[in-house]
Amino acid sequence: MGLRDLLDMLRNPTALITAVGTVGVTTIIFVETGLLFPFLPGDSLLVTAGLLASKADGPIQLNVITLGVLCTIASIVGNQVSFMIGRRAGPALFSRPDSRWFKRKHLAQAQAYYDQHGGKTIVIARFMPIIRTFAPVVAGVADMKPAVFLFYNIIGGTAWVWSMLLIGYLLAVNFPIVGDHIEGLIVVIVAISLLPAGIAWLKQRNAK
Repeated sequence: MGLRDLLDMLRNPTALITAVGTVGVTTIIFVETGLLFPFLPGDSLLVTAGLLASKADGPIQLNVITLGVLCTIASIVGNQVSFMIGRRAGPALFSRPDSRWFKRKHLAQAQAYYDQHGGKTIVIARFMPIIRTFAPVVAGVADMKPAVFLFYNIIGGTAWVWSMLLIGYLLAVNFPIVGDHIEGLIVVIVAISLLPAGIAWLKQRNAK
């Protein structure tokens, strides 16, 4: 498979899931959340996997419970890996001198923010593409307490994986026509997931 074929598959979650199966979906979830690859199709992949799992005559046979358990574990472990990357990088960053692009005060501000709002940030970030990839790294750099991070990581990872899977699964079961319009459903899901980031950006812009 060439790079172009892989990029085409990333734009087509149904074809991607059909090609890689349950193990592949689980691996992609881990890579997106743990190895800093923010452009993998986490939301659309899970929603489509849930939809395909509802179809006995679909292009691939999937079990939604198995998917849910494996992907939940992968998402939690992935975030823990990202968190540890941040913790390892944190001391070096705090000792680094200021430059045009780097200010230690920004790290101090991030640390203060995570001390106060870190738990809900880790949970909410799960539902925001790109942000969910880097939130655990920032939490690690900001020296968030490991036990606190793990607690909210488990909550966020479980809520994200199962909500995305069940949206696809239950919509397909109750509204079979959804299966014929997967692309439209994915666009809606991605748009909704990006909405909080867009609102935050507008608020910040208006405040300035």
